[in-house]
Amino acid sequence: MRRTGWAILLLAACSRPEAVAPPPAERPSILFITLDTTRADAIGPDQNNVATPAYDALVKEGLRFRYAYATVPQTLPSHTSMLTGLYPGGHGVHENGRYLAANQPLVSERLKGAGYRTAAFVSAFALSRRFGLGRGFDLYDEDFGEGREERNAKETTDRVLVYLDHSPAEAGAPVFLWVHYWDPHYPYTPPEPYRTRYAKQPYYGEIAFMDEQLGRLVQAFRQRVGGPKAIIIAGDHGEGLGDHGEAQHGNLLYQSTMHVPMLLIGPGVNPGTTSTPVSTRTIAQKILDFAGIKTDERGARTEDVVAAEAMKPFLDYGWQPQVMAVDGRQKAIRAGRIEIYDVVSDPGEMHDLAAQASLSRQSRATLRDYPMPSAQATAPPSNISDEERRKLAALGYIASTVKPVIRADAPRPADMSGLFPTLDKAAALFVAGRYRECIPLLEQILSKDPHNLDTALRLATAYSSLGQDRQALAAFERAGAIAPDSQDVRTYLALHYARGKDWPKAVPLLERVVAESPDRVPALEALAVIRERQGRLPDAVQLRQKIYALRAPTNAELERLGSMQMALGQTEGAMATFQRVPGHDLELGVLYLAAGRLAEARDALDRVPPTSPQYAMALFKRAQVSVLLHENDAPSRIEMARRHATPLTRELIARERLFH
Repeated sequence: MRRTGWAILLLAACSRPEAVAPPPAERPSILFITLDTTRADAIGPDQNNVATPAYDALVKEGLRFRYAYATVPQTLPSHTSMLTGLYPGGHGVHENGRYLAANQPLVSERLKGAGYRTAAFVSAFALSRRFGLGRGFDLYDEDFGEGREERNAKETTDRVLVYLDHSPAEAGAPVFLWVHYWDPHYPYTPPEPYRTRYAKQPYYGEIAFMDEQLGRLVQAFRQRVGGPKAIIIAGDHGEGLGDHGEAQHGNLLYQSTMHVPMLLIGPGVNPGTTSTPVSTRTIAQKILDFAGIKTDERGARTEDVVAAEAMKPFLDYGWQPQVMAVDGRQKAIRAGRIEIYDVVSDPGEMHDLAAQASLSRQSRATLRDYPMPSAQATAPPSNISDEERRKLAALGYIASTVKPVIRADAPRPADMSGLFPTLDKAAALFVAGRYRECIPLLEQILSKDPHNLDTALRLATAYSSLGQDRQALAAFERAGAIAPDSQDVRTYLALHYARGKDWPKAVPLLERVVAESPDRVPALEALAVIRERQGRLPDAVQLRQKIYALRAPTNAELERLGSMQMALGQTEGAMATFQRVPGHDLELGVLYLAAGRLAEARDALDRVPPTSPQYAMALFKRAQVSVLLHENDAPSRIEMARRHATPLTRELIARERLFH
């Protein structure tokens, strides 16, 4: 068997850090801090742009990994690697907005099972628990405030300090605390005094502000948590800042976005600096080692080659997939062709050595054998709601909504860097519903990347949303030429028909899509609306129940479902639906009454306030319940219903035999 990193790819938390000795008899509490969007050259001893005294002080206490590498330049998949010990090729999360499978174990689950108290504080919706990282945590704090998708480092630190002050301390139970800081993300808006101090370099102002909060956090952890302690700090990815044509991150594999800070402090760790390349995925094993939790020994060694990927351009646009291999000071990137750099002498990767340098056998094998995303991974998640897409878009993350066209002659992402700003701007405008503004940008993208199916379908959808039927159908025809048998084209064409007078044309398209992909939420939603138009309410109810099992429904959607169930006489189903929505005590009272559950009907109707527009109906139904329960005040309740009657309830009261 070849001696490559892939012998251990599918083993979670599989690389044992050489610097960590067996833990003491008393297990340490562990503070794990992740610094979002933090370049290795933006914090600590190797940078000259910003003062980071808190991090610098910690460097003197611990082991600094000078050449640590993220597994992928995006927030969710990178953190997934750190909490599973797997590369994205192993855990299956290749970009933001995807989901970690429930059968992939997290270190938080291992520590919880070993008696640790576990808590996580994340600072952006990109790490929302719904994407799968909340398992194993007693507390997973993602409260960003009403209408917000992120919070700054001070807000997060304040909440952690409250937790440390008030969390119940179980006898002898150590703490595993994960704290995520988001601040260096674009747009860079550091608070004062950092905004003024770094007015010309606001990215570094946010680094300085984050460092200040890092100091507060570590000090509080050390003061308020007893027993031995361990601290792990790592960046999840860096930021392009214009290097290689990339302003932000997610598209390329150069040092600016892949080389990150990483620091280890704790029992058995010898302070110093190591220049041996290391992947941040090894943090999972480091956490388990501190906790004294044994893992499968088959892969428990330092890996020969550090790997990484950047699959967003491949998954979203059908461009060349990108894989990285680092062996010592030599770094190779495969994206259609291979680039080779000496990252020690050439940290900016300005000189491609592919023409004269040779790769090690391990690097060649890593580039060749790295698992490509499966067909399932290339399909966008079907249960991301429009609101969740908006939240991700507000953070600068907009994944494709279609399965890309994969082709051998696809462009290299590095050669398409000039399109990155236009792609990002067009996608943001599209998600915001600003279709007139995004159409010229979408046309511009297609002129330079004519096989970009996602862009072609966004263009068709934009025209459709504006009611420009002729242009929309022409754009759909263009998309169909790019991908002749694409389910995505059928789906979005069906959605176009469904919103207009030609909605019957959508029916066979939607039925075919749902038959092929039973969990495709947009198609199910459109078909549910059409079934209502056709008067097929039982089918519409069944479809909506399936949709809401795949994604979280809004209150308005639940209200509509409950009303349809009531109309169909589905009493038990309607009760279950209205119990999920606040403010529907009248409906519940009516349903309980129909089911003969009189005491529950009484309690529900009594909760309807006099200010409710439905109060008169509630009084009428409550009088019925009172008679059936033989309550002493039934006559007065009937009289009260008469006094407050509307024309409708006055007629109902007059006909009600129970009242005579």
